[in-house]
Order: sequence, then C-alpha cells, then structure tokens
Amino acid sequence: MHHHDHGARADDPASSETAARTRSHRRRLAIACAITVGVVLAQAIGAWVTGSLALLTDAVHSLTDSIGLGVALVAAGLMHRAATSQRTWGFRRVEILAGLLQATLLLGVGIYAAVEGIGRLSAPPAILHIELLIFGAVGLTGNVISLLVLASGRKANFNMRAAFLEVTADALGSLAVMVAAVVIWTTGWQQADAVAALAIAALIIPRALLLLRETARVLLEFAPRGLDLEQVRAHMLAQDHVQEVHDLHASTVATGLPVISAHVVLDDACFRDGCVPETLSRLKTCVAEHFDVAVEHSTFQLEPRSIAAGETHTHA
Repeated sequence: MHHHDHGARADDPASSETAARTRSHRRRLAIACAITVGVVLAQAIGAWVTGSLALLTDAVHSLTDSIGLGVALVAAGLMHRAATSQRTWGFRRVEILAGLLQATLLLGVGIYAAVEGIGRLSAPPAILHIELLIFGAVGLTGNVISLLVLASGRKANFNMRAAFLEVTADALGSLAVMVAAVVIWTTGWQQADAVAALAIAALIIPRALLLLRETARVLLEFAPRGLDLEQVRAHMLAQDHVQEVHDLHASTVATGLPVISAHVVLDDACFRDGCVPETLSRLKTCVAEHFDVAVEHSTFQLEPRSIAAGETHTHA
C-alpha cells in the first residue's frame, strides 16, 4: 500500500512559504469577491432605475462571477483540509457543483438577453442614458480594482487564473454598457442598449456552454482532457513483467486532481521472485511523470494470470 502524504510539518520552511502564499491568494480573492458583490448590487439598482437590458444582463453576469469567486475562495481554504473517512476527497468537488450552477444560470441569462434584445431592436424602450453611463462606470471601476488586486497572483493556480478571467469578462460587459450609454446620449439611437445586451449574451453563452461541457466531463467521469488511455496502456505494457492491462479507468475528482486505476497482469514468476514492489513503483512513476497530465493518485491491482483468467474484463 502506498501512502500519499499531502500534509507538511509546521516547522518546514517550504510549508510556511506555501501557507503564506495561500493566505495571500485567499485575501486577494476575498477582496475581489466583495467588490464584485458590490458591483452586482449597483448594477441591479441601475438596471431598475434606467430600464437597461444591457445593465440587467451584466448584473446577472457579475452575479454568476461573484459565485465563481466565492467558490474559488472556499476552494482555496478547503483544498489543503485533510480528508475524513466519510469525505475521502474532502470538499474538492464543491467547485464542480458550483460550476454547473454557474453554467446553468449563465446560459439562462444569455438566452433571455438574446431573445429580449432581439425584441427590443424593433421596439426599444426609452433608456436613461446619463444614469446608465454612471452605473456602467461604477461597474467598470469595481472591475478594474478587482483586476489590479488579482493581477499579481493570476498565474499562481487554476483558481486564481479563473477568477482573473471572470473579472475580465465582467469588465468587458461594463464597457459595453458604457458604450451603449454614450451612443444613446450622442445619437439618440435607443437600440444601442439592446445591441449591448446582445453583445454581452454573445460573450457569456459560449462561456456557459464550455463550462457545462467541462463540468459534465467531470461528473460523468470522462478521462482527463489530454490523457490518452490507449497511450497509457501501451506504456504500461512496455514495462518489464507486465503481460496485460485491463479495467483501465481515469477520471477527474476536481481541478488538478486526476485519478487512475487498472488491473495489471504480471508474470507468475514475478510473485515468486519478489519483483512486485519494484514493478508497482515503475507503474506509478509511469503515470505520474511520463504524460502531459501527471496522475499522482493511482491505484493498481497487480494479479497473476491465474486470477486474471477468471475475471470478466471490462476494457476502458
């Protein structure tokens, strides 16, 4: 049995440095999340005051991103929490469930904005353009501040990169709202609000579909993207003493946490000669280091031909 120790001693300098970085990332995420929630409230009020579809769409867009930032904040705190006998992976899959919620909400908002925006092109309501410009500027200011807060840590991990991209998308939405306000102010063309709403919908619908696809891949336990199991099987078969690999499965528990399992048939002599531990070590090193997707969590059942012959093989 191989034990993966994910903890670290309190007196380990590397551990202290990692903990300090984690606290810094959480602080940045907390600030960005608080600002985004404030932007959502301002935009919601602005949408009610001005009657702007673009501002309403951007407000809900920002709301979904605040959920994403909140999940990133929670994940930053939970990712190092020890698992228990009941929660063997801790709360790592919270981000997947939240991602599914985000995607569903984004898709619904995008479709609503598209349908309503098309309708408003022919019958646009009067929009309070000055107020719209003010609320758009408030949103953009909040987004820019959040971007500055997140900028230095955006390359640290997936959570930080995702948070930075979410706020960037919000900033583009706020910019579209401001452009619509300026067009209405200078030309009187009220349809500019609907066009801005359609532009924001065009921004969020593909993102929602992509997020739905990625969360579905995890929940349906597809192989991690970029990991070809046939290549994995071939490389495992190339190891000494390995005769067959079957019941090969790989999936993703959460972001950055791929897992793999397989039944591996070895030469019968390997069990007599004591080469099983060495073979197991090579197999684990193979999946952890040889491929672009490094799989640190691997479970291999090593068996002689006599046992394998009695099994019903389910080939991945």
